[in-house]
Amino acid sequence: MAPIATCTTTLPNSEPSGFMLPDLFSDCHYPLRLNFHSYPVSRASEQWLLNGASLAEPRITKFMGLHAGELIAACYPDANAFHLRVCADFMNWAFNMDDWLDDFDVDGTWGMRDCCIPAFRDPINFQMDKLAGKMCKSYFSRFMQTSGPGCTERFIRSTDSFFIAAAKEADDRAKGHIPDLESYIAMRRDTSGCKSCFALIEYAAQIDLPDEVMSHPVIMAMENATNDVVTWSNDIFSYNVERSRGDVMHNMIAVLMDEQGLDLQSAVDYIGQLCKDTIQRFEDNRAILPSWGEEIDRQVAIYIDGLQNWIIANLHWSFETTRYFGKDGHVVKRNRIVKLLPKRPLY
Repeated sequence: MAPIATCTTTLPNSEPSGFMLPDLFSDCHYPLRLNFHSYPVSRASEQWLLNGASLAEPRITKFMGLHAGELIAACYPDANAFHLRVCADFMNWAFNMDDWLDDFDVDGTWGMRDCCIPAFRDPINFQMDKLAGKMCKSYFSRFMQTSGPGCTERFIRSTDSFFIAAAKEADDRAKGHIPDLESYIAMRRDTSGCKSCFALIEYAAQIDLPDEVMSHPVIMAMENATNDVVTWSNDIFSYNVERSRGDVMHNMIAVLMDEQGLDLQSAVDYIGQLCKDTIQRFEDNRAILPSWGEEIDRQVAIYIDGLQNWIIANLHWSFETTRYFGKDGHVVKRNRIVKLLPKRPLY
């Protein structure tokens, strides 16, 4: 029997000492492939971020343990070096943006949006002295050299949706508000940043799917399924670190504990089952994909493979990065036991 009781047994009125991760890999049999250009592109992108963001310790050490380039190499395994580098720069920027916004209130979040979205709309002429905006100009001016109009617009809109949802999250954080499950799922699909990464599937493959394809209910259902598996599993992986710093309101575990009165392990198990069901939802929709003709169908197949890559790449990378489990990722991946970190003092 799995040692769930061992890691969750508590005395009355006390917190558990840990929890057991669901066996997500047993439900996800997609192949993991790595881009040939991974190492040089990852190192170059890391240096770009360090130079552009002017990080200082301890953020430098935290960033160097992120290994976002390795995630990108598995998400876009067939991209050439130029396109992979743009994807890696965006991902490094996005992770650091996510960390920056954790410290921002609503006005600060809107201010960050105002210095980034205009840089996407006109990366050549838009002038901005803030580092985040300059970095947007850097990677997006390269993005636009080969991106199609549909892909470009989808990337900008989805990144804008990220900022809008992040502002809502900041407002909830300030008010101590935990959303209901339905509202949380809708908001999480935007705060994850996954939608921008899905536009990068087109960019990396140098395709530009028609709007009527991208707005088709089956395609949208597969995107939502991918987004959900990635973000819900991320909520499980990140919960320990977020709990230790007292910031778990925007986490599905906390939502379930608040709304349904579940204990920690029950909430984790609930999400694990949802992830399993959602992978099946992805496959069910793959089975009913319509046809748009030979050439469009070829491009759609590339896009669906890209969504699949995101599911499996995120699972493996979550144990390679130090972001969630420190240097113990390989141990946690093997035994699935997460020991809760002590909560940091407020003062």
